[in-house]
Amino acid sequence: MNANVSGRNTLFDLTLEAEGLLRLTWARGASITEEDAESAMGEVNRLCGASRHPMLVDMATTAEVSRAARSVFGRPCQASRIALLGSSPVDRVLANFFLGINKVPCPTKFFTSERDALAWLKAT
Repeated sequence: MNANVSGRNTLFDLTLEAEGLLRLTWARGASITEEDAESAMGEVNRLCGASRHPMLVDMATTAEVSRAARSVFGRPCQASRIALLGSSPVDRVLANFFLGINKVPCPTKFFTSERDALAWLKAT
C-alpha cells in the first residue's frame, strides 16, 4: 500500500495508513450509538477488504458508548488487534467495563500513551 485510504463520517474519521495501521478517531464528545458503531465497523471492513490490520481507536474525547454499540464492537471485524487510546480515568473505566463484560474478537488493550499503543500494535 502506498497511500492512506480514508473513510469519513460526522462522528468518526477512519484512515488505513500506508504502513497498514487503521486509525479510528471519534469526534470530541461523541455519544456512540449502535448505528454509529455499525457504520464505523462497516468502514473498517470496507477499507481492509480481505486483509486484517492492527487498529488504534482514539476514544479520548468520547462521551458515551451505548450498550448496543458495545455489542457491535464485540463482533469480529478486519482488525487483527485493537489498541484503545484514552486520556482520562473515565476513559479507562469505559474501556475496562467494555473489556470486562464483552468477549472481544481479537487482542484488545487500553493505553493512555499513543507511543505505547503503537508499539504494542506493531509487536505482532
